Amino acid sequence: TYQWREATQPNPETVAKLQSQLGVEETLVKLLVQRGVHSFEEARGFFRPDLDHLHDPFLMQDMDKAVERIFTAHTNHERILVYGDYDVDGTTSVAMMSSYLRSFHSSVDSYIPDRYKEGYGISLAGIDYAVENGCTLIIALDCGIKAIDKVNYAAERGIDFIICDHHRPGTTWPKAAAVLDPKRPDCNYPYKELSGCGVGFKLIQALHHERNRAFSELEEFLDLLAVSIGSDLVPMNGENRILCHYGLERLNTLPRPAFKAMMAAANKRHMNITDVVFTIGPRINAAGRIEHGQLAVNLLTATEDVDIEDLNATINEHNATRKSLDQAITIEALAQIEENKEEQRKSTVVFQEDWHKGVIGIVASRLTENYYRPTVVFTQSNGVLAGSARSVKGFDVYNALNACADTLEQFGGHMYAAGMTLKPENFEAFKAKFEEVVSATITEEQLIPVITYDEEIALEDITDKFCRIMKQMAPFGPGNMSPVFLTRGLTDAGRTRTVGAEGLHLKLNVTNQNKGCVFDGIAFGFGDLAEDISNGMAIDVVYHIEENEWQGNVSKQLRVLDIKPSEV
Repeated sequence: TYQWREATQPNPETVAKLQSQLGVEETLVKLLVQRGVHSFEEARGFFRPDLDHLHDPFLMQDMDKAVERIFTAHTNHERILVYGDYDVDGTTSVAMMSSYLRSFHSSVDSYIPDRYKEGYGISLAGIDYAVENGCTLIIALDCGIKAIDKVNYAAERGIDFIICDHHRPGTTWPKAAAVLDPKRPDCNYPYKELSGCGVGFKLIQALHHERNRAFSELEEFLDLLAVSIGSDLVPMNGENRILCHYGLERLNTLPRPAFKAMMAAANKRHMNITDVVFTIGPRINAAGRIEHGQLAVNLLTATEDVDIEDLNATINEHNATRKSLDQAITIEALAQIEENKEEQRKSTVVFQEDWHKGVIGIVASRLTENYYRPTVVFTQSNGVLAGSARSVKGFDVYNALNACADTLEQFGGHMYAAGMTLKPENFEAFKAKFEEVVSATITEEQLIPVITYDEEIALEDITDKFCRIMKQMAPFGPGNMSPVFLTRGLTDAGRTRTVGAEGLHLKLNVTNQNKGCVFDGIAFGFGDLAEDISNGMAIDVVYHIEENEWQGNVSKQLRVLDIKPSEV
């Protein structure tokens, strides 16, 4: 069960000052201050994202070198290989960069590593492919910052690298023609949180500027950027928020044919960031999980209807397969945890040699939701164990893996998600060491799932104007999360019922104490409370406010996160 906690309340003086400047109600002003908006100017930038506020790409370390190397390749008619990972960020990056380069350079090839044969990041097989196909420049997107040996291997074969990455570098980085990564300690680029696709876009922006072309010509790539930013869970502030805002606009007005087909398959006419994360993201990912990530790139760059139809149908099938695999493996993993009676552990580490490598990351997320502790799920692949780690709020799983490095072959990732490989004989040693590290460093508080709510409000506060202003706070994501509200003492207004398979979910129809206000809500997984609520039990709820579109009608509804019997 969740602990409910009120968000840190902003300074009352700051709130009062901003409220007098903006002239909107206090609750909304508090939400803005909590999201780092403290002045009228900042509020204007927040509510009116502007592409003119993007930073100069040449502020990024090595940008001039990258641009120069690409123009040299163009002048010398070199073959360029665009290389990226098999996830959403990697495939959108490759689709964007290869499309852009082909607009002025005739010899461009793309490469996505095979998840099962090559694994994550730059592979020797990818470099060998470049050699065999006469490529002399590789542009690596969303990967490469740690590929020191691989870049040297390529250099020995006469191939240069340009790296566009957004992951944390080690103490040194590859000797490439250019290394673009805002997280390089010597990089003065003002915004550090771009996605891999975002770093690639800055390179395109720089090339375009040097070619004396209008920025507006680059707007066709903004839909890819929105999908990468949403799916990669990078912070939704600064440049990311500007790019995502316009990317969503593009997605809803002039989407590329691939996204149009995906939206139709998901029965969506209008996409917000949640739709992107839960409908487009998994479809793109499914290509690399089940077959090959190149499928996703082919779809994202396709222009012929017949190609789009075929590729979209294949990817939809892969997505259905991915769903059934992830459900089946989650059930097996939960059974394994129960069987081993591991309640006292602070971490979860499970392994089965025949689990599908493509979904172990999703399974790790599900187990983390279930047991709420740092989790690693392993399967066997090419004679080694491949693992995927997920963490809980506030706990850095990358640092924990770093402390276990002597048991691992390799690892990479960030605070909340990471991947690794180890030799089968080191599994027990890793499991013991990981538990030891987690137990020594995690706090009891980090092991309790918490829902932090922004404000306690009454149903009457949810007016059309309130919702209209709140809608302008989107797109939401890390650093600008969709506001969470608490309302107490709600009762059934007469139409609360269960919905979904086996009555698992709860369709709420609730009113406040003076019965003056009625709202619908949806609470996934709370179907067992239907009877108590229908019989008059008062409840407190924490929720997001969302728009529900049903048969062309749009209405406000509460997207309920948790329910407790009311203490009012």
